[in-house]
Amino acid sequence: MANYHQFQSCIDACLRCAAICNHCASSCTQEKDVKMMARCIQLDMECAAICYASAQLMSLGSEKAVELCRICAEICEACGSECKKHQNEHCQECARICAQCAEECRHMASVAA
Repeated sequence: MANYHQFQSCIDACLRCAAICNHCASSCTQEKDVKMMARCIQLDMECAAICYASAQLMSLGSEKAVELCRICAEICEACGSECKKHQNEHCQECARICAQCAEECRHMASVAA
């Protein structure tokens, strides 16, 4: 497994995505129809969790980082797809950042594999 510096852009993307997903989840709880936002909130929380975990394993140089980053990309895509369905600014921003993170994670996994 490569070291922190080789995957710094992916680590940064994961940490940024986690922060934006947390912001989106929190913002979704303030929407008028919170029940309508339940799937978005759930995926935001899942995405933030996997992004934090991926960044941590990459930072540690873990052999499992590649595998986790592949899963992270899938969850980022699912979260981004859900966020795209909602027209509020925080969801649209989250959708963009999730797509960027998924791309970084896929690139990291292909380079490190």
